[in-house]
Amino acid sequence: MTALLRYQLALLLRSHRWLPPLLVYLAVLGAGVGAGRPVLDSLGLAAAALVPVTAWFVRVCVTQEPPAARAVTAAARGTARTHAASLLAALTVSAGLGLPGTAVVAAISAPSGAGLTGHVSRVAAAPAGLVAACVCLLVGLAVGALCNRPVLAARGWSILLTLLVAVLTLVVAGSPAKDAVTDLVTGSLSGSVRVPALPLAAAVPVAAAAVAVAVRVGARRS
Repeated sequence: MTALLRYQLALLLRSHRWLPPLLVYLAVLGAGVGAGRPVLDSLGLAAAALVPVTAWFVRVCVTQEPPAARAVTAAARGTARTHAASLLAALTVSAGLGLPGTAVVAAISAPSGAGLTGHVSRVAAAPAGLVAACVCLLVGLAVGALCNRPVLAARGWSILLTLLVAVLTLVVAGSPAKDAVTDLVTGSLSGSVRVPALPLAAAVPVAAAAVAVAVRVGARRS
């Protein structure tokens, strides 16, 4: 898996297809995060942005290999392991972008609650923001895994569904991503830090199940 992961990461970095999701993430942070914004609100926005960005990275990683190269890699290492490495590469790149980004947001945002009233410690807010970021990374991974090849091969439908489902996970009740962001926003309103531990506990099996389904479908269709 280590060799497959390095191969997938090398393909991604050389293709420059990582640039659009990176720019989208930076644009969201640039528009919604600043030195005068409440820290928990800013962390919630930064975490929410990771759902579509991670799903985008998943799409890039599972479609970046030419069919001939993908066939050779699958023959050498197995379809299941090859696809799992693609998903892991997407999660690695997304985490490498989102977790440092979350730390930067916590460092530059105002240590206050909503309306810039009350005091919210950056030291206490940062771990909550990191947990929320992990939840959104896992949910984005699940969305990307289920809405792209090999589960959904049609390019037009997969792009549309990836975007639609990513947005729905941020607004539909019961979604771990929505719950994690809501915990941060609610904490900002009350001036207290709420670590979204329960959404994280829900996001882990959701992501694991989505990856298992995608890998199994890929192995069957091969």
